[in-house]
Amino acid sequence: MVVKFNSQQKIVAVLAVRAGSQRVPEKNIRKFHDTNLLELKLNVLTRCKQIDEIVVNSDSEEMLEIGRKFNVSTHKREDYFASSKASNSEFHGHIAEMTEGDVIFLAPACSPFISSARHDEIIEHFKSGEFDSLTSTHLIKGHLWLDNKPLNYDLGDVPNSQDLPDIEMLNYGVSLINREIMLKNKALVGDNPGFINLNSIESIDINTLEEFELAEIIYKEGLVEKLF
Repeated sequence: MVVKFNSQQKIVAVLAVRAGSQRVPEKNIRKFHDTNLLELKLNVLTRCKQIDEIVVNSDSEEMLEIGRKFNVSTHKREDYFASSKASNSEFHGHIAEMTEGDVIFLAPACSPFISSARHDEIIEHFKSGEFDSLTSTHLIKGHLWLDNKPLNYDLGDVPNSQDLPDIEMLNYGVSLINREIMLKNKALVGDNPGFINLNSIESIDINTLEEFELAEIIYKEGLVEKLF
């Protein structure tokens, strides 16, 4: 089933954050130079022109209160769906069930360097109606191995890295999908998916303490373009 965008459809940005970040304690509200990741993302999203509603979805009352300070909608997530017990499929299915709108735009706080203008540009691309989902990627150029074997080249003829196949990795910095398709697939990739490439700064995804600290330096030193 392909559901194309029309101008009457409502785009809802969901900022899904939880209290139980394991690798970086309190990652979303941990001090990040002069702000935190949740507030930084809300500052970006509230300046987007192509988003009809923003929802902070969290099990944390503190994070929900931050959302209220930005005058956006909030949803208190059930503990199970904020835990590591829930699979990605269960989590995405739950987000689709709990979000009222036609198009869901999952906007993770841990991808802090995608600007308001870039978000709007990507949403406009989705509105072209070519796809039922649009997910961000970044290019991997490296000699990859799986199960002790090269994955993307031949050991008998090792190419230069620039000559390797263009392999795109999903980074989920931006994920737009028709809600009906997300409900059916319990995923962020639809039946007729599109993909959009992010540059090396935009595609930064903070999962570890080292990544958090490096991203904080990048932000503090002003090495990113204007975010909003």
